[in-house]
Amino acid sequence: MEWTSFDSWIVVTGMLSAMACALPGNYLVLRRMSMMGDAISHAVLPGLAIAFIVTGSRGSLPMLVGATLIGIVTAFLIQVIFRLSGLDKGASMGVIFTTLFALGLILIRQAADHVDLDPSCVLYGAIELTPLDTYAWGGWEIPRAAVTNGAMLLFNLAFVLVFYKELKITSFDPALATTIGINADVLHYVLMTLVAATTIAAFESVGSILVIAMLIVPGATAHLLTDRLGVMLGVSMLVAALAAVLGHLGAITVPVWFGFRDTSTAGMMAVMTGVVFLLVFLFAPHYGVLSRMIQQARLALKIVGDDILGLLYRFQEMAPAGAVPMQTEDFREALKQNWSVRLALWRLSRRRWIRREADGFGLTAEGLRRGGRIIRSHRLWESFLCGKMGYCETDVHTPAHHLEHFTDDGLQIRLEDASDRPRHDPHRRRIPRP
Repeated sequence: MEWTSFDSWIVVTGMLSAMACALPGNYLVLRRMSMMGDAISHAVLPGLAIAFIVTGSRGSLPMLVGATLIGIVTAFLIQVIFRLSGLDKGASMGVIFTTLFALGLILIRQAADHVDLDPSCVLYGAIELTPLDTYAWGGWEIPRAAVTNGAMLLFNLAFVLVFYKELKITSFDPALATTIGINADVLHYVLMTLVAATTIAAFESVGSILVIAMLIVPGATAHLLTDRLGVMLGVSMLVAALAAVLGHLGAITVPVWFGFRDTSTAGMMAVMTGVVFLLVFLFAPHYGVLSRMIQQARLALKIVGDDILGLLYRFQEMAPAGAVPMQTEDFREALKQNWSVRLALWRLSRRRWIRREADGFGLTAEGLRRGGRIIRSHRLWESFLCGKMGYCETDVHTPAHHLEHFTDDGLQIRLEDASDRPRHDPHRRRIPRP
């Protein structure tokens, strides 16, 4: 693989384009309006075609004006149909963007015979050719697309910094924003205008179809990694930049493995956003699939361990002297579990909360304390549900059994106070003292 200045400028242009799209895309994700980016990126095609037909030029200014106006009209029409027709917002978007997209394709096909316009470039972009169209600045030949996307990135960044508070409030609670004097509707249309302008700036680089990935996927990826808006904005830009770099590297290396020369860089950049999202979706520390599976497995194992401690405590509390200790099969039968019981017993033994007694198990001093805490929580919940909530006629054991595993010392104290400090539960069993 031979790396040239062309490759560097392609990567720089892709990074600027992806990062410019990622900033407003975060707010589309937070507002549950991800399809709006899809709708606008498709629906602006008539604006592009009309600008081409009227001016006969592919200049940035007429493209930007025409497409931005159509983008605003698209957002307005979606809101009108959503509010007046009773359709959900997804259906409203589908009606508008498919109609305008089809109209745009027809107009572009007509315009292509009269002006220098390649329909496939509008759809898929031509980032590989951007280094050929340059500006001379300070002795440097800078691609026009890099300047356009860089300016769009700076404008988006300035907009987010200036209206950070307003965007945050209207994204999470539009009603609250209205009550404190922030016009949520105006800010919505301003944001949609920004999305339309960003889409146009990215057209030449990644096209109207692939820009959707740049708008949505980096923000969605960042949302899986953090719950803080400021961090989310920064992470989404890093994801966008990383996808651009990996996309170009993949475009010039991966096809060679299969006997091809290369492939679409813009397409591979969009694919890489999906790859990064998939990795985060699987391995994110808090919201990743594997992380949640591990957390659920650990919680399930903890609950089984708590149940074993509770069973041993009750056995020690009620069994006559000389009774045969509880065995593994007793736990399996009581808890309706198999492998998790063995794993929980090993875990409790390793922590020295239980010990072997003949052919069974018994509690150590620490296990007795922890088992008593579980039983105390259970019986306090039963006392509260029966004495204060009036559930005595129903089975209070099951809800108390579910709640005992999530009751800390502070909640125990509040339950005890709310239940008038009972000494015994509704079944007349003694409530262990703390």
